[in-house]
Amino acid sequence: MQLLLEFVMAGIATVGFGIIINIPHRALLTAGIIGGISWGIYWEMLQFHLGLALSSLTATTVIALLSLFAARRLKMPMIVFSIPGIVPLVPGGQAYQMIRNFALSNTRLAIHFMLEVGVIAGSIGIGFLMAEFIDRLQRKLVVRFKKVQENK
Repeated sequence: MQLLLEFVMAGIATVGFGIIINIPHRALLTAGIIGGISWGIYWEMLQFHLGLALSSLTATTVIALLSLFAARRLKMPMIVFSIPGIVPLVPGGQAYQMIRNFALSNTRLAIHFMLEVGVIAGSIGIGFLMAEFIDRLQRKLVVRFKKVQENK
């Protein structure tokens, strides 16, 4: 039940951000579903104590792959789906805690949050790169498979 609630709330946040940045209305539901699925994966991985880095990396890779699929299916740019979809994963809370603790001269805790922000941001970047790699690999395999089928 909690996972369903997390999915719905992340989907609402994604759609809300999509409205703010003015993505096409026909892409809002798809972007919301992508954001909800990715947050659900992230949240579930955290429940199994798999860590911030792996959870963020996996969820971001899913966002990018689903965004690529949706972009091709709906004939829209991938960014229309990936930017709103990434919103639930952005480490805004950790960034706030980092600045707050620096301002309160609690340097050790501030550095802890700074490292969390770095890990999550790095995982997000690497997740998008991994999805691009997976997509290119899949395309090459499809082309090779078609060539083999033609030669038979």
